[in-house]
Amino acid sequence: MATVTVSPKSQIVIPREVRDAAHIKPGAKMEVILYDGQIHLVPLTPLGSLYGSLKGINTSIERDEDRF
Repeated sequence: MATVTVSPKSQIVIPREVRDAAHIKPGAKMEVILYDGQIHLVPLTPLGSLYGSLKGINTSIERDEDRF
């Protein structure tokens, strides 16, 4: 388990092995969530990176008459 120290400016450095495992690059945006006394850092995924991720999905489903 990696540990970090909070600087006098309230900054932390994410250890390299954690950054590499989570594919975090310099300038990446993170969401900070406080949950049950714990701090969670969640990398935000740009919408453009999701382009093509649903390629081949079956969209031929039966729809109700009142739906488009």
